[in-house]
Amino acid sequence: MGTTKVKIKEEAEKPKEKKPVKPVRVERQIDIRAITRVAGTDLNGDKPLIRAIRGIKGISYTFGKAICNASGFDPKRKLGSLDESELKKLEDIIKNPLNYGIPAWVLNRRRDRESGKDLHLSSFDLDIAKKFDIQREIDLKTYRGFRHMLGQPVRGQRTRGHFRTGREVGVVRKAVRTVMAKGGEEKKEEKK
Repeated sequence: MGTTKVKIKEEAEKPKEKKPVKPVRVERQIDIRAITRVAGTDLNGDKPLIRAIRGIKGISYTFGKAICNASGFDPKRKLGSLDESELKKLEDIIKNPLNYGIPAWVLNRRRDRESGKDLHLSSFDLDIAKKFDIQREIDLKTYRGFRHMLGQPVRGQRTRGHFRTGREVGVVRKAVRTVMAKGGEEKKEEKK
């Protein structure tokens, strides 16, 4: 009996092993701008780069991913943490994507009518080009041009049940229409 008490005392006197301490991650204090201007558009600087640049008109998810790969920036990096030289590089990639190895199939204006080159338009340039394209269709008096001019759907959608704008909504039969027309004339005579 005496030996068991001694073993318990010895175990209690042994120093306990310390658990390994996890290293503390120290983050650098980076100045993040809340609003960053890129390619003529104010963007949220708190968002990751790949999400923030999609706020520029004409940049989709695929093109944004291609920009991140071409520039070498981390897509999860905050847009507001980029310095001026990095922002200039980002704008240059947006304006001249072919110079940075981005494939032509990602661009939004391949084989442009005026120049014949592959271009990528964004923000105001995209709006202006779209207006000129619609106006060219109207001037050529194509089917698409007439549909644009009338404010009707251009790509073959049905119009009987959709795109019903204006005062008349619903189908009125011929008999009902004549009765309503006669009733309208009687009311006009009564007012005189």
